[in-house]
Amino acid sequence: MEPKKNPKANVGRNSSLFFSIGLALMLFLAYYSINYKTYDKADIDIGQLNLEEELEEEIPLTQQIQTPPPPPPPPAAPEVIEVVEDEEEVEETVIESTEVDQETEIVEVEEIEVEEVEEDIEVPFAVIENVPVFPGCEKGNNAAKKKCMSEKIQKFVQKKFNTELASDLGLSGRQRINVIFKIDKNGNITGVRSRAPHPGLEKEAARVINLLPKMKPGRQRGKPVTVPYSLPIVFQVQD
Repeated sequence: MEPKKNPKANVGRNSSLFFSIGLALMLFLAYYSINYKTYDKADIDIGQLNLEEELEEEIPLTQQIQTPPPPPPPPAAPEVIEVVEDEEEVEETVIESTEVDQETEIVEVEEIEVEEVEEDIEVPFAVIENVPVFPGCEKGNNAAKKKCMSEKIQKFVQKKFNTELASDLGLSGRQRINVIFKIDKNGNITGVRSRAPHPGLEKEAARVINLLPKMKPGRQRGKPVTVPYSLPIVFQVQD
């Protein structure tokens, strides 16, 4: 037997689709109702701004002080111009030409001698090629002359120095005096300087060194030069 119902009129064939649509609609309504918020009108009322009201600014009243004008300057006295007659004659300066023509006679210029200025060169005693020669130390090589000169100067100072001066000055014990002097290119003693515990000893040391005899000057590269020399003077004061 053939069925009497029309297959298109079957309501149950799309039931799953309708169920899904209904479920989705219910979920949407539930989500919207949960997240829906309400606000109190009193909290959001910010008032009304009346733009028609104008701010009236109070302007302080100030009084302008009128200062009197400065007095006019005194009238300037008329300048008196004095006319002086120019009676002085002014000589005109004539500038001669320095150009030379063919008729000008050329004069030969004589040779000009330039004097050589010798420099005062100082060479230390330890490195000089030829040391200054003390009287009596002419023999031997350079080293022997150095040794002889040192011994002669020490003996000379020991003989001439007044050692009793330290006792008179109230000094006691070991005394040391440092003396520096120069033997110039002529062999003379110059530039004596001394340092001691007492100014009296400094003067005595300078006096003795200035008594040294004239020496043969030291030479460097064949030319006489100035040689500085250092001498310590040490002695013991007897109590």
